[in-house]
Amino acid sequence: MAVTIPVKYYNTYILKKLVEGDISPSYNWYIEEARIKGGYNNVQTGLAPRAFIRSDNTRQQVLGNSITYSGVLNSRTGVNESNQFPSGQDITRGVDPGEGTIQKLYAEDTNLIIFQENKVNRALIDKDAIYSQEGQPIQTASNVVIGAITPYAGEFGISKNPESFAVYGYQKYFTDVNQGAVLRLSRDGITEISSYGMYDFFRDKLNNLSGGRAIGGWDVHNKCYTLSLDSTTNATETLSFDEQINGWTSRYSYSPSDIFSVQSEFFSTNNGGIWRHYQNPNVTPRGNFYGVQYDSSVTTIFNANPSVIKNFQTINYEGAGNWALTSMSASSGDTANFVNVYSLATSLADLDDQLFENKFKKKEDKYFANLINTSQYESGEVVFGKDVSGIKGFTATALFTATNTALTGTNELFAVSSNYKESSY
Repeated sequence: MAVTIPVKYYNTYILKKLVEGDISPSYNWYIEEARIKGGYNNVQTGLAPRAFIRSDNTRQQVLGNSITYSGVLNSRTGVNESNQFPSGQDITRGVDPGEGTIQKLYAEDTNLIIFQENKVNRALIDKDAIYSQEGQPIQTASNVVIGAITPYAGEFGISKNPESFAVYGYQKYFTDVNQGAVLRLSRDGITEISSYGMYDFFRDKLNNLSGGRAIGGWDVHNKCYTLSLDSTTNATETLSFDEQINGWTSRYSYSPSDIFSVQSEFFSTNNGGIWRHYQNPNVTPRGNFYGVQYDSSVTTIFNANPSVIKNFQTINYEGAGNWALTSMSASSGDTANFVNVYSLATSLADLDDQLFENKFKKKEDKYFANLINTSQYESGEVVFGKDVSGIKGFTATALFTATNTALTGTNELFAVSSNYKESSY
């Protein structure tokens, strides 16, 4: 039904009521004053503020290289201004957009560390800096929240893997997939710890991460940085870096989705479960990760006098009695058959049988075994004579394996050696 409204001096409020049908158009409504209801000191109508600048772009914008901070949040005094972003105040700080987006922020003392894809910066918190004529910064107290931003030396960042970040004390660890490096940030700057004997390994593994994740965490139990490279196309590699020797000391069989430490305990998550590491070996066998039992393995390389052809005759080691030689090969291609785990002879007959078995023999807490060349003899065949054993080559590589199913004890391996003599073809 159409409503005919006579031409009067209606205000907006009256027109709205007329259109909605709340009042009859037959009434004569006139504006005679500016105060509502005409009362003394009542609310006065007037023109609202008008916007003289407008933006027709209403889409969301992502500023990947900027930091915007809100008001103060203080739970002790009940002040909560975390939802206030006054545009009239200087509440935005930006970093070089050419170095990529900001991936992680870490507050340390009175500094803020900003990790970009290709750069690491530090910013002052609640203070600013002025510079002398020599270019040296002088910190001064200021009411700014984020002060001057200064980049660390080195063209390194955290790429797009903030999950690789871990911290212990003043040392921060992270990966840079773009540069194929694992890095440590401390008071002396950025150090490439992947170059400590593992440069080729990390260059290839990080280059082939293929959209996977580089998961890092601090192992408070062993005091080392643990890194797991979870690739979508290759097998997961998990290993740890020890600060005491500046080297990568261990490789693990488990594939975690997260790594963290709580007090003196080291944890990892997998498939929604939380697992505690380094439990009492009397309760849980060693090498058991996520309910799967693994063996321990160590690869050693014999490289004495590398320019001389040698005949490696024996394999010896010091450690626990459950180690076995899984494989051994020389640079010439010769290979030795397996040397089984040591077994204690309980009778004279057992001792006599062991003389014809390729097993480790224990003498003065050290284990000895001959190397039978499988390139010349059948596996397990006993050949008599002074040259029945040995593999020839400039160098040799041995793989030791030990089971971890024993509820007590440790699988320690202190030293590996081999007796050899110079030879020629």
